[in-house]
Amino acid sequence: MERSIYKDLLHWKNRPDRKPLILLGARQVGKTYILQEFGRREFANVVYVNCQRNSICERLFRDLDVRRIVTELERYFDTYIVAGQTLLIFDEVQEAKNAITALKYFCEELNSLHVAVAGSLLGIQLREEESFPVGKVHSINMYPMTFNEYLLACGRHRLLEVLDSKDWESMKLHHEQLTELLRQYFFVGGMPEAVAKYIETGNVREVREVQREILENYSQDMAKHSKSQIQRIHQVWQSIPAQLARENKKFFYGSLRKGARAKDFELALQWLVDAGLVYRVERCNKPVHPLKFYADNSAFKLYMLDCGLLACMAEASPNMLLLDHNAFVEFKGAFAENFVLQHLKTIPNSSVFYYSKDNSTLEIDFLFQTEERIVPVEVKAEDNVRSRSLYLFVNEDFKNQNYKGLRFSLKPYIQQSWMENIPLYAIEGIV
Repeated sequence: MERSIYKDLLHWKNRPDRKPLILLGARQVGKTYILQEFGRREFANVVYVNCQRNSICERLFRDLDVRRIVTELERYFDTYIVAGQTLLIFDEVQEAKNAITALKYFCEELNSLHVAVAGSLLGIQLREEESFPVGKVHSINMYPMTFNEYLLACGRHRLLEVLDSKDWESMKLHHEQLTELLRQYFFVGGMPEAVAKYIETGNVREVREVQREILENYSQDMAKHSKSQIQRIHQVWQSIPAQLARENKKFFYGSLRKGARAKDFELALQWLVDAGLVYRVERCNKPVHPLKFYADNSAFKLYMLDCGLLACMAEASPNMLLLDHNAFVEFKGAFAENFVLQHLKTIPNSSVFYYSKDNSTLEIDFLFQTEERIVPVEVKAEDNVRSRSLYLFVNEDFKNQNYKGLRFSLKPYIQQSWMENIPLYAIEGIV
């Protein structure tokens, strides 16, 4: 399957100041596949080392002599590792002691060799006994497949051309078809294995089984990496669908257990964030650049990395999502908000907060910040798209800031002086 991250890998390959690459992301978002496919297409040969399954890794990094490491790999795989022609991949790198630290010496002593590593995002961060090679590696973040990538995997190239063109009038002609495909994406999500299963079989039960297996693998990771916090991690993780189904989606500790406080669950919550399984969106008290200066870390919302996994965890029936015309508004529009947030997270050099006023019900779903601007974002998953909060935010409360609102909804494109409405399925058109 084609992934948009491929162009980032090409850029890394051709950088004159190239350093070893760490491909970061939650488990099962496709890191191994894309590195192997990239190597197959762009290099004469690939040397792939799975540090979890290969016994050579127990002794490979016994010291940090990278030339010896390369020689041993050549002998083990009976091949030559040639700078400029070979891609050397270390997968599940967190499983091999000293492997992450070794990247520093690949950078300093063999920087002409293309070295890429992938592994558990959390596992890489938890190698406390090792020195992370700060300044000696390039990092690229990888996420579940976006809606555009889903269309590409489904062979809907013509529809993707319409979205990429941003020809809003032409897009109206395909509105119903794109909305139907968006409904599919809400159910299938962007985990590559689930997408592949849906394309291969069209069987929603088999897709749901894949999603359950992914969730079970995540649960096993929780037990593996944090035995002392496992119960609390599960409590936070399992509460997310119910938290998002509330009218006010602010995370409420009291829903975990009576009398629960932030300090009781802060480690568990941070574990999920560090693992890349959830996105924490903090409240911002003042919508002024940079938003991080005005973040209120005591108030936040939690979203899942993938709307398909959210649907699975919520036990939303396939028929409801694929056939029911009210599917988009079920659970207070939680699927639509999660969909928008997971796409905003893929945009480089940006950050996402939300805004609410203490003395009123005014709330802006997201404040999206790039290097140049702040965009107030509202998400509507229904035909009634009255945007009172967004209107007041732009035209009254912060009129002097000259903000222009952005609304995602199921309505076709609308351009107004104070707001732009973009169909949910065209979300990647904002980049």
